[in-house]
Amino acid sequence: MPSHKLRADRARRPATPDLRTLEHLDQTHQEIIEVLARLHLLIEKLDVRGTDDGVRHLALDICRFFDNTARPHHAAEEAVVFPDLLASGDAELIQNVQRLQQDHGWLEEDWLELAPHLRAVANGQSWYDIDLLREAVPVFSELYRDHIALEEGVVYPAARRRGELRPAQPAHQES
Repeated sequence: MPSHKLRADRARRPATPDLRTLEHLDQTHQEIIEVLARLHLLIEKLDVRGTDDGVRHLALDICRFFDNTARPHHAAEEAVVFPDLLASGDAELIQNVQRLQQDHGWLEEDWLELAPHLRAVANGQSWYDIDLLREAVPVFSELYRDHIALEEGVVYPAARRRGELRPAQPAHQES
């Protein structure tokens, strides 16, 4: 029997994030910018060609990216990057992080408006609203670009400076 007991009433600390997390998040930002360009291209192609095979595949790829990469990316930022910065006591940094959290909500709302139309395109259905897409895609793209600029210009560097994103240490295990 070990000479000590784990304290059940002790708050559990979150796992120390791996430094590679920020590198991965940075890479995802580049991918988002590329997919936003493809989203604009999709609108152009819809105007010219309608929903041919190439357009349907492009729409499907865009939907998969936002569902499987961009949205989980936001969740990772909320779980790994933001909590320590919000507890930093730095009023300006906290305000910037809160703005990013608000952006995540708006980006989610925008995606939930765009996604059904893009899925209709991906499925070769004709009920999508091209006027909605023409209007909403530039707003979505601009918000994403501003959001990424704030993260990469202010928030990620602050996280790196604070040393909150460092290599994970192996857990010490007793036998």
